[in-house]
Formats: sequence, structure tokens, C-alpha cells
Amino acid sequence: MTKILILPGIGNSGPEHWQTRWEKIDLSFQRVEQDEWEAPRCNDWVKRLDEVIDSISDDVILVAHSSACALVAHWTRQSLPVNINKVRGALLVAPSDPTGPNYPVGPSGFDPVPMELMPYASIVVASTDDKYVTLQRAAEYADAWHSRLVILENAGHINSSSGLGDWPYGLELLKEI
Repeated sequence: MTKILILPGIGNSGPEHWQTRWEKIDLSFQRVEQDEWEAPRCNDWVKRLDEVIDSISDDVILVAHSSACALVAHWTRQSLPVNINKVRGALLVAPSDPTGPNYPVGPSGFDPVPMELMPYASIVVASTDDKYVTLQRAAEYADAWHSRLVILENAGHINSSSGLGDWPYGLELLKEI
């Protein structure tokens, strides 16, 4: 059995966000709750993710949005092999660039984003008009992580403002991992 871990970015993906909707569709999806959503420290997020994965005996798939994509990269670099080996794959949606001009003030430790191979299957989903990451930077992440890159036209930050609803295409991508 595989557990799907929902990893929201800054702000914790509100009620209309596709991550929240997926949790309502399938109760086997589990959100990783963080103590600080508005001005998080990356190391705190890494520690919490590691605690959650360590507590699960099943394989996991990570479904990250925005800054949580950097979280996954940092966690992969820092975690023990016993936990990394539980990860069957990752869907990394709208990775943000902590060095970009629109990255919010407050979060710390997400930069530099590790640019190293993720030793599990992964898909990076990026939009042509995301204000938090250029398409070039998203492609650099995908290349460094050895992820398949999927590009959406004019989908913004691929969040609730993008009008995706339950985002069935994202669920289809999840099935490919």
C-alpha cells in the first residue's frame, strides 16, 4: 500500500486548492501539517516531513506545491536512506524560486535549492506564466532532479487562483508515478 503525502507550500493550500480537494476525494491522502505556514524555516519543515515519513511503514508518494518542492529537495539531501527508500515518487508542482523577485519575505532556509538527483521517480509541473518561477528555472530544477517536466500553458502558480478545481490532469500525472 502507498500513502500519498500532501505537502502544501507557504500559506497551507486553502479550501479551494487542488491539494485540499484531493484530500476530500481520497481519504488516504494525508497532509503534512507544519507549525509555521507564513514564515517557515526550511529546516523545521524538513524535520517534520522526516518525522512523518519515519512514522509510516508503507511506501509514500510526495505531492508538493510551490516552496514544498524545495522542501522535498532539501529533505532528500538530508534524510537517512531508510526514509528516502520509502519514497516511490514525487509530484512537484509549481516549484518556486526563493531567489526570484516575487518570492515572499519571511520564509528562510529554502535557498539554495538543492540541485541534485532525486533517487525516485518525479514529475515537475510548471506553468508558462508562474510569477514565482521562470519556466527556465523550473526546467533547471527538473533537469537537476532528473524529473520529467510537464509544462502547462497560462496556469499561473497552479493553485486555487488558476481555476483548476479538482485538477483531474494532476491526478492522472500522479498515477504515472
